[in-house]
Amino acid sequence: MAPPEVALRQVPVAAAAMVATRLELNLVRLLSRCEALAAERRDPEEWRLEKYVAALEDMLRELKKQASKPAPELLNEYSRKVDFLKGLLEAEKLSSSTEKALANQLLAPGRTPTTAKERTSATRTVHLQAKARCTGKMRSELLGTDPLALNDFEELTARKRKGLAADEKQSAVELDAVLQHHQDMQEKLAEEMLGLARSLKNNTLAAQNVIKQDNQTLSHSLRMADQNFEKLKDESDRLEQHAKKSVNWLLWIMLIVVCFIFISMILFIRIFPKLK
Repeated sequence: MAPPEVALRQVPVAAAAMVATRLELNLVRLLSRCEALAAERRDPEEWRLEKYVAALEDMLRELKKQASKPAPELLNEYSRKVDFLKGLLEAEKLSSSTEKALANQLLAPGRTPTTAKERTSATRTVHLQAKARCTGKMRSELLGTDPLALNDFEELTARKRKGLAADEKQSAVELDAVLQHHQDMQEKLAEEMLGLARSLKNNTLAAQNVIKQDNQTLSHSLRMADQNFEKLKDESDRLEQHAKKSVNWLLWIMLIVVCFIFISMILFIRIFPKLK
């Protein structure tokens, strides 16, 4: 039998171990619940998932402070999943589909399943669903297509995930097929976006060539207009000088004619006197 002092020292240690174990179980249950909510379609006014994730952060901090805390690898996995759910909520608050897709690409889902009933990580499934949803929205915005088919596959993925408990093997195969289909759709969308980028590049180059030719034509027209203006100015100066010369000659001729007429009249009067 242990001494009383030793027994008293062992009681707090055992109590701390029980608290840490209970806290970890609650964390796992709440994490599983959050993953299930994230996999479902939620209304924009849904508030439970955000509150649950905030509670997960508090529980994770408390778990890290416990003396008998889990292994560092397991704690890192919990932190990874909580950070993923938090980043998923922040990505959903973005307004642009492009920003949402980029934010989802930067998320890192968990590597291991949360519960023993799962064959694959639930956060990975949620990540693929979020990327497929953002890809469908981007496709509908760029190509004007209807993303209903993509939504049907998301619903199918959610149903397959819920059916893992009843028939794990068959559901896992079907889930892999759905994930492969999502990957194929993403590759196809990437090829279409690449084709659009090439077409846009070709149109930009063609427009650049047309604008360059128009600029050359405009420059040539401006040079011709300047040359014509210079020629017109020279001709105007020459015409003005010619007009001045013509006016001078005409004035002198008129003066000479007037003088000649005046002298002729004087001579006529002198030669032919008045009749008496």
